[in-house]
Amino acid sequence: MPVHELSPAALAAELKGPAGSRPVVLDVRNPDEVRVASIPGSLHVPLNELPGRLDELREELDGKAVVVLCHHGVRSWHAAAFLSSVGLTATSLAGGIDRWAAEVDPTMRRY
Repeated sequence: MPVHELSPAALAAELKGPAGSRPVVLDVRNPDEVRVASIPGSLHVPLNELPGRLDELREELDGKAVVVLCHHGVRSWHAAAFLSSVGLTATSLAGGIDRWAAEVDPTMRRY
């Protein structure tokens, strides 16, 4: 199953849309990374916790568009593949939060 990616600019545009049509932003980075920089309103579930929290995530994410992010896009790609394999709709943020900071929010701390 292929994993789709969304550019930071496209995500920024979607997050400005009507509340009911905005995707859920799922941040799969480690807690220390989230403390450095994050997209407001993101749902934080570290990648290693995804399988164990699948029931909780199904309730939260079922029927919603999900954009998964990490630092550069590798972990989010794997998370999106996992979520897609269990029937949830998930896309990976291309380039991760680092690219988001470079292209959408240059005031965001980078690491």
